[in-house]
Amino acid sequence: MDDSQIDNLSAKVDELIALCEELKQENRLLRTSEHGLREERAVLIEKNELARSKVEAMITRLKALDTEI
Repeated sequence: MDDSQIDNLSAKVDELIALCEELKQENRLLRTSEHGLREERAVLIEKNELARSKVEAMITRLKALDTEI
């Protein structure tokens, strides 16, 4: 192998190392984002269930009022 081939190979290895670091950083950001979205989803599910319970309770009360009349 001559020096130009070694330099070329070395440059390609450096590019691969840089790409790996970039992908690691992107992966970390995506994992952080995913974690936040999962937490947000859990909160929204909880709020949805609370709203559903309140609506069902209101319907039950309305039906009870309807039967009293």
